[in-house]
This record gives sequence, structure tokens and C-alpha cells, in this order.
Amino acid sequence: MADEVTFYHNPRSRATMAHWMLEEVGAPYKVVPISFDAGENKTPAFLAINPMGKLPTIVHRGVTVTETAAIIAYLADTFPAAGLAPAPTDPQRGAYYRWLFFGSGCVEPAMMDAMMQREPGRPMGMPYGTYDDTFNTLRKALTPGPYLLGDTFSAADLYIGSELNYASMFGAPGIKDDPVFTPYVERLKARPAFQRTAAG
Repeated sequence: MADEVTFYHNPRSRATMAHWMLEEVGAPYKVVPISFDAGENKTPAFLAINPMGKLPTIVHRGVTVTETAAIIAYLADTFPAAGLAPAPTDPQRGAYYRWLFFGSGCVEPAMMDAMMQREPGRPMGMPYGTYDDTFNTLRKALTPGPYLLGDTFSAADLYIGSELNYASMFGAPGIKDDPVFTPYVERLKARPAFQRTAAG
């Protein structure tokens, strides 16, 4: 298929976010399973595609795209009929970029440091400042709701929501049963594309 996305996937990885995004945009895609147990992410063939040996990874129109936020942004722009990113001329484009990259630059590193019980450095030296500042900022952004851009679901919600869902499941401090985060994540998990992804 001419416009097919080749999607390298393992369900025990961040590739589940890219999978959900592929379902949301309705992109034609081919799944290439990658077994971590068999070391398939470190074979010469896969390292030629992504030298980091990481997932998610996609190849589309002969171009490799890696890094979860980049894949999500790329798919939103490449399949605009899904309406998951404001147009470049839309005033909301800036807010969309803000929250999409807040997910990668602040939420994920803060969450992983806390969950792995790594002692963070001084706030001025950390990409996210402090854990509390990161998640309080996110709570404030989501309090008007229902989404980061108000009434409009976007790819930024998919990324942030996936991270919050992961954080809740695996014990990041103060996330599970949060009165703002929990209903937000449940709204996202009710989406048909999420349900299809969860079903495999």
C-alpha cells in the first residue's frame, strides 16, 4: 500500500502510544513485532533503522521517525483529516505544541525519576523543575476540561493521557485516584481508537 506506515511494535513499550495514534488518525499501517526477550531491538537490521534500538519506531514514505512525541506530532500533521492538531495558522497551535512537548520534556522525566526513586538534581538544573510543579501545572491546565485545548481532543491529550495512565498503573506518587487526572484518563480510555488498541 503506497501510504502505509511500517510500525515497529512491542506491547510492553511506549509503542502502545504510537499504536493508539495510528488508530486515531486512521492511517494504513503494517505491524512489525519486535521481541525484547529475543533481542530483536538490538539486531543489526533494526539498529540500521533506529540506532537507539528503541520503540516506537515508524517508517513512512521512506523516512524513519522515532521518539514518541515526534511520531505523534508527525502522524497528526500527515493525516490532518483526523483533526488531532490545530492548523499552523490556528491560535491554538501554540498551546497544542506546549502541552505535547510538556509531556516529553517534563511529565515523562519527572514521572520516571519518581517511579524509579532517583534523586532529582537541583530544580534549576532539571528539565521539569520539580515533580510537584510539573503535576500541579498539569492539574491546572486540565481543571477547566475536558481536554488540554478545552472542548477539543488533540494528539497532546493522547500523549499526556497515556503517560498519566501509565503513571497511575505503576505507582507514580499522587496520580492514582487524583480528582482531576482520573476522570480525564477515563474519558480518553473510552475512545473507540483506544479500545481497539487495548484489544490488540
